[in-house]
Amino acid sequence: MRRLSELEAKAEVAGGQERIDRQHDAGKLTARERIMLLCDPGTFVEHDKFVTHRCTDFGMAEQKILGDGVVTGVGLVNGRQTCIFAQDFTVFGGSLSGAFAMKICKLMDLAVRIGAPVIGLNDSGGARIQEGVESLAGYADIFLRNVLTSGVIPQVSIIMGPCAGGAVYSPAMTDFIIMVESTSYMFITGPDVIKAVTHEEVTKEQLGGAHTHATRSGVCSLACPDERTALEMTRELLSFLPQNNLEEPPPTPTRDRADREDASLDCFIPLDAAKPYDMKQLIRAVVDEGHFLEIQPEYALNMVVGFGRLDGRPVGIVANQPAHLAGCLDIGASIKAARFVRFCDCFNLPLVTFVDVPGFLPGTDKEYGGIIKHGAKLLYAFAEATVPKVTVITRKAYGGAYDVMSSKHIRADFNYAFPAAEIAVMGPDGAVNIVFRDELKKAADPAAARAAYIAEYREKFATPFKAAELGYLDEIIRPRETRPKLIRAMQLLRNKRQDNLPRKHGNIPL
Repeated sequence: MRRLSELEAKAEVAGGQERIDRQHDAGKLTARERIMLLCDPGTFVEHDKFVTHRCTDFGMAEQKILGDGVVTGVGLVNGRQTCIFAQDFTVFGGSLSGAFAMKICKLMDLAVRIGAPVIGLNDSGGARIQEGVESLAGYADIFLRNVLTSGVIPQVSIIMGPCAGGAVYSPAMTDFIIMVESTSYMFITGPDVIKAVTHEEVTKEQLGGAHTHATRSGVCSLACPDERTALEMTRELLSFLPQNNLEEPPPTPTRDRADREDASLDCFIPLDAAKPYDMKQLIRAVVDEGHFLEIQPEYALNMVVGFGRLDGRPVGIVANQPAHLAGCLDIGASIKAARFVRFCDCFNLPLVTFVDVPGFLPGTDKEYGGIIKHGAKLLYAFAEATVPKVTVITRKAYGGAYDVMSSKHIRADFNYAFPAAEIAVMGPDGAVNIVFRDELKKAADPAAARAAYIAEYREKFATPFKAAELGYLDEIIRPRETRPKLIRAMQLLRNKRQDNLPRKHGNIPL
């Protein structure tokens, strides 16, 4: 018993008090401190606490530390089993060895067997150079499991320090990446290599900090000001998710009435079709208690994605944002929404889509950047999804963007529209310029004639009534009714069963 207690104490001090103090001085918590904050109090059970590396080269035989730089185990998060690994920067800079990788792989294999999420707390200097190819093999073993468990159990990566080189690919294949501002960074090649090859000068923060990945690359799902906030956000995120792909998302009791109407929504959408409004306000007015967890809030601002609850049940929400680029679809927005839709479909989260889209954003840079291919990703994701899908057109739904945004034609279950919605090939101004081109040339007063033609076109086509007449809309609803209509639709779809054709897998336009 004394021997066991001595070894446990030795393992828990990891790289030693001096390195722990250095970690704290850098504004960072230790691996075990992070785990304790993430888990419900007193629930974490550590595995493989006494594992050490197997390397004997470069004097490593005399440098063995129990646990070998990664803490692994299982704890409760919001009362549910969760598999967790935390890289320990106080031990060899958190560098990955063969034994280190084995511990993570063993944990991931367990997660699949018990159907529990995997949370990775990343704080590592990369591959352990002294082990050479064994450390590279360890990374590949982890990558393989990231791929094979994708869509089977949720995977979340929290970046709490350096994550560079090949190490970035494991987080990149997980479902969500949460980063800590100022103390975490991710990049394939560091500033020194970039300077040597391209002569560019850039800091670690500029190259791969949380702000960079949250706003420019889209790699980061959520950027948090400190480690405690990042861990709290992870707990909140998990509260919306099922344990695995065979379970339903966990319901949460709510005092918000299912039949609650919001009269303010009747005059929320501006009558002027060119005037912007904040779609997030509409979302918060509809979901339970106004609580909406937005994902990638600083990236592709013309698209809003995130999680909310309707009558206590989690849903994924996708919405155009008229307050930015008029809600147009572009490359970033399409990729952001497509990945989110596919995640929700993997894990049985119903999809609610709010549509106000005038089309795809024009421009040579968009065409050269592959807007055709990237826009097709969103179309593919919505069409492939078999979870309950409910769509509300709040204002504009023009052209191919109407089709892409979870229209009836790509298997949305219920499609609603507000009375002032405009559903057409294009806006009235552009349509009149094409349809009545000859008449406008001959008109004695072109301006008056154009105004009359625009009014005629708007009356016939820029309304939801033609789409409802054709069965493309299930109902035209008053805006105040949005919440009860969505909840009723979700209740009807609770036992929905729909399968795609048998296949190995589709070929999404990557």
